[in-house]
Amino acid sequence: MAEEIDYGNLTKRIIFVDNDHRHAKLLVKLKYDGLKQSDFFRHIVSGYLANDTRIDEYVEELKTQSLKRKSKTRKLKHAGRRNASDLNLRKEEIENIFDILEEEHPDL
Repeated sequence: MAEEIDYGNLTKRIIFVDNDHRHAKLLVKLKYDGLKQSDFFRHIVSGYLANDTRIDEYVEELKTQSLKRKSKTRKLKHAGRRNASDLNLRKEEIENIFDILEEEHPDL
């Protein structure tokens, strides 16, 4: 990768949500390893952007899992629509059902 250009302010926030338990486990593990949360994520992002082979291999595994999950979700939605048509539900009602399922089971 070309030389990194250092410009701009360090004010850009990268945010995501997770549950309390995983966050607590992360903090404990980081403390054990002597790392700060911000440093950890900056190093991971730097490795990803620099095409670090260790991170690239892990991302490849994630991409494969993601494709499998998308395929499974598509099949389940198709089956659900088929079953919903048997119940004479309106399109809005069907979409609401899928939204509720997606919220309750994001891993599908």
